[in-house]
Amino acid sequence: MSISRRKAGEDAEVIVVGAGPAGSTAATYLARAGLDVLLLEKSTFPREKVCGDGLTPRGVKQLIDLGIDTREQAGWLHNRGLRVVGGGVTLELDWPDLASFPPYGVVRPRQDFDEMLARTAQRAGARLLENTTVNSAITDATGRVIGVNAKAGPDKVPVTYKAPLILACDGVSARLALSVGLEKIDKRPMGVAVRRYYESPRSKDDYLESHLELWDRSDPDNPVLLPGYGWIFGMGDGTINAGLGILSTSKAFGTTDYRKLMRSWLDGTPEEWGLREHNAKGKIGGAALPMGFNRTPHYTPGLLLVGDAGGMVNPFNGEGIGYAMESARIAAEIVVQAMARAEGPARERALEGYPVAMREALGSYYRLGNIFSKLIGNPTVMRTATKYGLPRKTLMKLVLKLLAGLYDQRDGDAFDRVITAATRMAPSV
Repeated sequence: MSISRRKAGEDAEVIVVGAGPAGSTAATYLARAGLDVLLLEKSTFPREKVCGDGLTPRGVKQLIDLGIDTREQAGWLHNRGLRVVGGGVTLELDWPDLASFPPYGVVRPRQDFDEMLARTAQRAGARLLENTTVNSAITDATGRVIGVNAKAGPDKVPVTYKAPLILACDGVSARLALSVGLEKIDKRPMGVAVRRYYESPRSKDDYLESHLELWDRSDPDNPVLLPGYGWIFGMGDGTINAGLGILSTSKAFGTTDYRKLMRSWLDGTPEEWGLREHNAKGKIGGAALPMGFNRTPHYTPGLLLVGDAGGMVNPFNGEGIGYAMESARIAAEIVVQAMARAEGPARERALEGYPVAMREALGSYYRLGNIFSKLIGNPTVMRTATKYGLPRKTLMKLVLKLLAGLYDQRDGDAFDRVITAATRMAPSV
């Protein structure tokens, strides 16, 4: 039985703000390590989230590490790879066979997925308070974060919660970070994604499907190439998740009607796919994707930025869930070590290791991704890469490994060694 380290006036040893994948993962690891964890969530479960609902093997590894049963019998729809469509070519690429990651991806609706992770945190011992909206940090005279201001319940009653450490897992809004002056870095990429569910006969698919060219074929005699890339992910329940993303490095970013763009693209897909208005389930939802460590430092005294709050989305492919969970695991490991030390300089040295650990894990890879996002933001570069790259399956296998972060850093194949060498040569973000 662990003895609480809470002091008088403190509500927990660690407060985690946001019960998305980052927050619930961090809370689970922290609670399992014996820490007294308070997990604050602004909405109530189950809740919707705008997302593609698909995880690559890198994300699946994080689920397995957390102890989640990812078998199909447990309700997960497995996929064996990525189908890439563009330049008149359709290419099916299986996920690579690696020591570091499982050979399958999964699909599961975020409405179900997020609640499952939150309940996992509760079972580990974290105290979850739903309908609690955190709007700012509380700091002491030195500027150290020592708690949060929030509004609780349906009546939005003002409350405060205090703890020696706060994990900001509050997503793209990053209210906690903004409240202490941590602005996003505009030179680093952002993405915008929109998605909608449709009833479709393509609901069960062995591959996640990515469309590198989006065409508005409303006028068959004058098709128009649209900015961005699209996805079609079968959900296995009679529906598909269709969506598209556009990068801030594109000239069309911020001036495009993304919902109209998506409808134009889907209206040009084959009728038998069912991606038409009368088959739609719900509205088109949109969300911003903070990429490439676009908010730093990831640690300021008393406050760690985790997941989307710290810009952890992969700039190569827009995947956020797996990287949110990865950063949460790293943050939790650091916090557990820090809380085992006496309050003061020794604890701070441990906490200052968090941004260092994140740079070591993803910094150089994300630097390459930020460069990549600038290149493909140019439509000429994107068209040329699609035209000449897609027909070359061997090259595309390398590209898949790079874009999805699926490579073995030790004892890998020739492609793995190329990617590992490139990340080592790239300066960290």
